[in-house]
Formats: sequence, structure tokens, C-alpha cells
Amino acid sequence: MEQMDAKLLYADHFVRTPWQKGAIENINKRIRRFMPGNTNMAGVDQSQLTALAHHLNSTPRKCLGFKTPAEVFTTLCRKQDNHIPCSQA
Repeated sequence: MEQMDAKLLYADHFVRTPWQKGAIENINKRIRRFMPGNTNMAGVDQSQLTALAHHLNSTPRKCLGFKTPAEVFTTLCRKQDNHIPCSQA
């Protein structure tokens, strides 16, 4: 398996930070619309995962002022003096 330099974020214990649990459950619900819980991931190809990611990142969110995650990410990239190329957004 190829290793990636990726940061993983975990919710803290539910008792101390209940607001994190809601965000995780929300994204899980969005993913389950496309991939039921019993989906065999071995049968899911990269193009399907890319399409799902594109859909999720192109959906406006209330918590982002009805902007899409892609729009917010691109804006942050541009503010970071191009530390992350905006073409990757």
C-alpha cells in the first residue's frame, strides 16, 4: 500500500467534545448515500472515489456560509502565499 503524507483528525472523547461527533456523523451520512455500510471497498475503483470526493467538495455547506469546501480550500490556499498550489484545490 502506498503511504501518504496526510494528517488524520480524530474526534476527542464524545463526552468532552460532542460538537465533533455531529460533524463526523454528518459526513458519514453523506457518504452512505453513495456507498451503503455493507459496500465492499475492494469493488470500488479510484474513479468512483474521485467522483464521490468531487461531489462532497462541491456541495455548499451551511457551516461554511453556503460556500463549498472546495471554495473555502482554494481561498485558504491563496491566503497562504501559495504554500499549497491552488491548482490542487
